[in-house]
Amino acid sequence: MIKKLLYSALVICLCAACGHSSASHEGHDHEGHAHETHHHEGHSHEEHNHEGHNHEGHNHNVTSGHETAEAHGDEIILTPAKAKAAGVKVAEVVPTTFHHVIKTSGQILSAQGQESMVVAPMAGVVTFKRQLTEGMAIKKGESLLTLTASNLAEGDPIAKARVNYETARTAYERAERLVNEQIISRKAYEEAYAAYESARIAYEGLSAHQTANGQQVAAPLGGYIKNLLVNEGDYVERGQPLASVTQDRKLYLRADVSEKHYPALRTLKSANFRPTSSTETFSLADLNGHLLSFGKASGANGNYLPVTFEFDNQGQVMPGLYCEVWLISSPIEGAIAVPTTALVEEQGSLFVFIQVDEEGYMKQLVTTGAHDGRQVQIVSGLHAGQRVVVEGAYQVKLASTSNAIPAHSHEH
Repeated sequence: MIKKLLYSALVICLCAACGHSSASHEGHDHEGHAHETHHHEGHSHEEHNHEGHNHEGHNHNVTSGHETAEAHGDEIILTPAKAKAAGVKVAEVVPTTFHHVIKTSGQILSAQGQESMVVAPMAGVVTFKRQLTEGMAIKKGESLLTLTASNLAEGDPIAKARVNYETARTAYERAERLVNEQIISRKAYEEAYAAYESARIAYEGLSAHQTANGQQVAAPLGGYIKNLLVNEGDYVERGQPLASVTQDRKLYLRADVSEKHYPALRTLKSANFRPTSSTETFSLADLNGHLLSFGKASGANGNYLPVTFEFDNQGQVMPGLYCEVWLISSPIEGAIAVPTTALVEEQGSLFVFIQVDEEGYMKQLVTTGAHDGRQVQIVSGLHAGQRVVVEGAYQVKLASTSNAIPAHSHEH
């Protein structure tokens, strides 16, 4: 009897629940918003059919064009106008000839014959002809400074040289008469002649640039002052360096390479380098550069071999700069390579952005190989024919991670 009562109560509860649910659906009517048909001034959605809904002539179809953000969440939408404003540039991937690369360090040096040292021809006090500063352009033969010795305790070197010259000339002329009369030997005459010539050369060398104000010191070549080693009023000795002058029409790039790379040095073609003070990478191919030599044995640098290139100085770099160097070796045919600006690092992995249509981009994981400072070899992740963002990759990344550029959606 108790079981029958419990069964009857359960049946009654179930019937009541079904009736309540039916009443809810029948009484729940969106005022003016029926599920079968609703109109928004030319915008008709019939029975939730999304295969084609019109917005005054604008047709959106799920199977064509862009999918919604929910259906295609990993696609980055960037309109052409916004991409242009952000500096985004795209290029098609084309197989090319890449090269094996040896990464090392190096330094920019002045080329031989392009630099000269200005030295003091005599002892004296320095007086500048005009204000001199390092980096100042000068012409060959231009007077840089004057050395005066008139007030020195040792006396004027030019005056001394003149006295020695006159004395030696008198002795030589006397010896010439006596040797003709066979009063002195031929050897004594030759000694007198040698003393005269030495005195003459010394005097003429000093007096050639002598002025009323002192001994002028001229630039041995045209270029600019690299180092100024004296100041106004300094006393200098004969032969003391005064300044260094350089033309720097040619420069050297010297790289130190580990001896383990010695077999590859014979295949070197060129090099790229980036000064530590710059963000620009230079190619010797663009600077008329060529390989001069490479070391055949380890020297003072331990287990490193010197590799030296010569290139035209076009004003972008100067001697003394230290550089990152990428030595370009044997070729790799049919390689896939992209500019370094195309790569974006994220959590230790490298990505590029592929343009899938006019305003759609996808992030693609890639594996890289050789790197020459300008281009990076792509081992996997890209293939020929794809269009890759080569400039402005970080702007595309920002578009995918922020609301700075809104994603594509169907909100109306």
